[in-house]
Amino acid sequence: MSNRTIQLDDHLYDYLLRHSLREHPAQAALREATRPHPRGGMQISPEQGQFMSLLVKLISARRCIEIGVFTGYSALTVALALPEDGEIIACDISDEYTRIGQPFWRDAGVAHKIKLRLAPAVDTLDELIKTGNAGSFDFAFIDADKVSYPHYLERCYALLRPGGLIAIDNVLWSGAVAKPATDDDTAALQALNSSLHADERFDVSMLPIGDGLTLARKR
Repeated sequence: MSNRTIQLDDHLYDYLLRHSLREHPAQAALREATRPHPRGGMQISPEQGQFMSLLVKLISARRCIEIGVFTGYSALTVALALPEDGEIIACDISDEYTRIGQPFWRDAGVAHKIKLRLAPAVDTLDELIKTGNAGSFDFAFIDADKVSYPHYLERCYALLRPGGLIAIDNVLWSGAVAKPATDDDTAALQALNSSLHADERFDVSMLPIGDGLTLARKR
């Protein structure tokens, strides 16, 4: 037993992956393809992906939203967890980055579940609301520009059904959120964390997985 979260050194982290991680070959291949990318550190960790996959299955999600696709590992992970008729609206502005993942989506047989929208995410979300999709999604993952997180959160709140789940990435920001902010991204995350803690519209839990992941369940 322990009264606080255990710290992971490299040896223990490797043990965790060996005894927990179950990846589709396409997931492992996409992680390797992303590793040398100049911005490869933006990819979520595999254990976070597996955790999100389990969440999607636990809530029997069918319709999902992703804000911030990068090379597509998280979209692939969620798509693999969805039923055959499930879908994920994947929002990004970079054709260059998202193009990397698309062959792996096809290799995994889930490309038909991933509806990529190359446009500012706020525009895509507003269009979904405008066209009658409010209250019809089960799960949302927010992992994009930090200053816009509050805008994404409000739109995802409108789009999710009661009981739907939002997962918000990078909420610990390598520990910077616990120090005085020296940049806009850190200040935005600090404000979001404080706001969510007091937001009675959600049940919330901030988890020390990856770079910090907050789960917010719509009441």
